[in-house]
Amino acid sequence: MTLLTCFLPHFPRTLQGRAKSSPASRIASGLQQLRDLALPDLAALLGGLLPADFFAKAPDAQAKRERIYPPITLFWAFLFQVLNPAMPCQEVVGKVRAWLITRHRNKRRPAMGASSYCEARSGLSIRLLQAVFEALRDHPGQRAAATWLWCGRQVKVIDGTSFSMPDTPANQKRWPQHRAQKKGCGFPVAKMLGVFSLSTGGWLGHALSKWCSHDLSLWHKLSHLLVKDDVLVGDAGFCAYALMAELKARGVDTVFRLHQMRSKDMRKGRALGPNDRLQNWSKPLCRPAHSPWKKRAWNKLSGELQVRVVRVHIERKGFRTRWLWIATTLTDARLYPAARLAGIYYRRWSIELFYRDVKTTMHMEVLRTKSPSMIEKELLMHAIACNAIRALILQSATSHQQELGRISFKGAVDLLRQWLPQAAACHDRPRKLARWHAELLEAIASVQNSLRPDRREPRAVKRRPKTFQMLTKPRHKFHEIPHRDRYRLVA
Repeated sequence: MTLLTCFLPHFPRTLQGRAKSSPASRIASGLQQLRDLALPDLAALLGGLLPADFFAKAPDAQAKRERIYPPITLFWAFLFQVLNPAMPCQEVVGKVRAWLITRHRNKRRPAMGASSYCEARSGLSIRLLQAVFEALRDHPGQRAAATWLWCGRQVKVIDGTSFSMPDTPANQKRWPQHRAQKKGCGFPVAKMLGVFSLSTGGWLGHALSKWCSHDLSLWHKLSHLLVKDDVLVGDAGFCAYALMAELKARGVDTVFRLHQMRSKDMRKGRALGPNDRLQNWSKPLCRPAHSPWKKRAWNKLSGELQVRVVRVHIERKGFRTRWLWIATTLTDARLYPAARLAGIYYRRWSIELFYRDVKTTMHMEVLRTKSPSMIEKELLMHAIACNAIRALILQSATSHQQELGRISFKGAVDLLRQWLPQAAACHDRPRKLARWHAELLEAIASVQNSLRPDRREPRAVKRRPKTFQMLTKPRHKFHEIPHRDRYRLVA
């Protein structure tokens, strides 16, 4: 018979020892402690996109000592700031402080100054952000339905863009300003080459360089994002023999606009149909001097490549281009007719809309951090936020049988901001939170872009700019002209 009571009834129970916990209970307790470090609103809505034990396995996710801003809390606070572009660091500190007040067991509260938050944010590991980005990058692709593929294949689009940042010596050294700008009057500009999924709009990867770099010079940093049976779509800047031959050897097909230096003689090659020719392109005898392909990689390229050249007549009103020339390695005219190739290249414009979503809607056009390392982290955090929103849009389209491309990205971002307070209120009530999440997906599915076929949107500015002077000298040397409304007359 086991004795359940202490022999000495008044002996302190704290000296009797504690039963050994099981490994499962210790793991559950550890996961709960990691969840307690996350801001409840964002973790409740977007935490489901990550595995339950993600932060337990992620690199540099656990602090080595007790801090007010542990890495997990700092990650969610940084993400909250990216989703609210107008929010200063001071407001983020206030949010974290208000959250800590509700946790009675935590008596430490951050000071209302933003210096400690900015210092902690600068120490946030880029390995952790990269791990989160890779986890979210693979999430939409696994859920994509076959109806969102093109001819049963995954299509990826590639293009370059640029963004600006604060004018600091470190940023200027890493990403110099444009040559046409005077010293002390411009801002650093970085060139970014990005790859997106055409079916889901997911941000797959990016590479950074100076503004004057060509897109092809950054290609090798992103080549691992393409796998066999993928289709890559790009503009004329990517229509290079080396790139098409390299991808064809890997089982990846390409659809590019024909480069302006290539011959447009439709008498060459074998006819596959009207305005459709199969030509044999030969590798250049000499490797170009500034080619991003090294001599060893250049020698491995095949000496000849079959390329299909298609000429498409555009009859849509308002289009500047009347004839479109397409070069592709999809040589089967029965599986990929000319009209289908024209349609997939027409959708290449989607990457411009993806860039508009992150640069205009999420204010990525001008980043705010002041060091190159923080610029890379801020850019990576924008990619994480973009993929999180795309995952919510994909869930909404799947649940409510809506066309994926019609759902508004900006509408989803706006709705997410409004849903966050309710998610914080019920983060510890799973059933109520599930209902809130379902209502969010229903609301996202109902906000759709209008169908406006052949709508003409000229690139022109309607609002008149202010009549301020141009900053043509550094600020400490600049003198403002009086009567600025008429400064053009006296300048």
